[in-house]
Amino acid sequence: MTKIWSRQAKYETWREVEVAICEAHSELGAISAETVEEIKAKATFTLARCDELELETRHDLMAFVRNLAETAGPSGRYIHFGVTSYDVIDTALGMMLRDSARVLIKSAEKLAKEIERLAVKHADTPMIGRTHGIHAEPITFGFKCANWYAELQRNIERLRVAEADVAVGKVSGAVGVHAITSPQLEAIVCKRLGLAPEPASTQIINRDHHAAFLNVLALLGAGLERIAGELRNLQRTEILEVQEAFASGQTGSSAMPHKRNPWNSETVCGLARILRANAHAMLESVATWHERDLTNSSLERIVLPDSCQLADFMLHRLTTILAGLEVFPDTMELNMRKMGDLVFSEHVMIALIGAGMAREQAYKVAQRNAAKAWSGEDFKSSVLADADVRERLTCEQLEEIFSLEHHLRNVQHTLKAVGLEVDTI
Repeated sequence: MTKIWSRQAKYETWREVEVAICEAHSELGAISAETVEEIKAKATFTLARCDELELETRHDLMAFVRNLAETAGPSGRYIHFGVTSYDVIDTALGMMLRDSARVLIKSAEKLAKEIERLAVKHADTPMIGRTHGIHAEPITFGFKCANWYAELQRNIERLRVAEADVAVGKVSGAVGVHAITSPQLEAIVCKRLGLAPEPASTQIINRDHHAAFLNVLALLGAGLERIAGELRNLQRTEILEVQEAFASGQTGSSAMPHKRNPWNSETVCGLARILRANAHAMLESVATWHERDLTNSSLERIVLPDSCQLADFMLHRLTTILAGLEVFPDTMELNMRKMGDLVFSEHVMIALIGAGMAREQAYKVAQRNAAKAWSGEDFKSSVLADADVRERLTCEQLEEIFSLEHHLRNVQHTLKAVGLEVDTI
C-alpha cells in the first residue's frame, strides 16, 4: 500500500497520467512524436523542488507541473496541455484506488486461507453455540469458521466490484464538457492507463464511486471486527476456548504479570471504527456545489489513503492472529457440558410435537424439565422420568434426541455450501 499511497508514488502516478495525455495528443496529431519522447526522457520531479514551487503556486499539482516542465526543456510547454488539474488528479486517483483494491483482494484471500484451514481442521470440534451470550445449542468450531469464511468471500466479491467501479478516469476539462480536449483523446488516455472514461463528469469524477469504495471497506472492516470480537469473547478467562499466540517474554500488563490480553483482536476492532467513520466522511463528499467545490479535496487526502492502509493492515493482522491461534477442544467440550444435556431442549419439544402433542404443551414440558436443570438436576434424567414424555417417546427416540452426532449431522452441509471440502462428520 505504501508503494501506492506515498507522496512519491502519487506524484509518479501523476507523471504517468501527464505522459499518457501527451502521448494521446501525439496520436491525434497535436504534438510531434519527438516532443513526446523528449518529455518521457527528461521530464522529472523531486519532492523538494515541488515544495519550493508550491510556496509560490499554493497549488500542489501546478507546482508539480512546473517542475516537470522546467526539466523537460522546450518540450515542457506541452505538459498539461489542454487539461485541468483534476483531469490528472482524479485519473491518477482511479489508478491508485484500483491498485489498492487489488492489494486488498490478495490480502483478503490470504486471510480466507487461514479461516479455511481452521474450518477444515475443526469441522468436527464440538463447542457450544451462544445467543445473547448464553448457551444455546452445540455447533462446531469449524462451523463457526465457515460462517466467517462465507462473509469474507462476499466481501472479496464486493472488492472486485469496487475495483471495477472506481477504475475510471477523465480528461474532460474544467467543467467536463470537453471544451479543449476531445472525448476521443480522453478514451485514448484512459485505455492507456487501464481505466474506463467517466461517462458524465464535471470538473471531477463523481464522488459516488469513491463513497461506494469506502463503504465496501467499511463493510469489510465490520466483518473483520466480527471475527476479532468473537475471538476476544472466546478468550475471556471464564470461557478460554481459544487464545492468541503469546510469545516468551511478552508483557500482557505492566501491573499484572499473569495477564494475556487479546490485544491484537482488540486492535482490529478499534480500527474498524475508523473505517466506518471514513466512509461516512466520504459520503459527505458526494454532494458538491455546482460543477466542483473544494470540500472533498481536503478530507480525501486523509480518508482514502488511510482507509486503504488500515483495511490492509487489519487483514494482515487478523491473518497473523488466526495463523497462531491456539484452539482448546477440551475446554470447548467442558464448556458445552456445563449445563448437562440442557442444550437439547428444542429436540425434546420437537419430538413431542411430532408425537402428537400440541406445541404449547410440548414447550411447557421441555421448559419445566429445563427449570429443574437450572436448579441443579440432570436434564436428561428429568426428561426420561417425565410421564408425559414416556407416554409418547420410545427409548430409542430419546437417545437420538440427546445424541450430539445427530444434532451435528448437517454441519458438513454448511461447510460444503460455502466451498469447504471436509470428511463426513
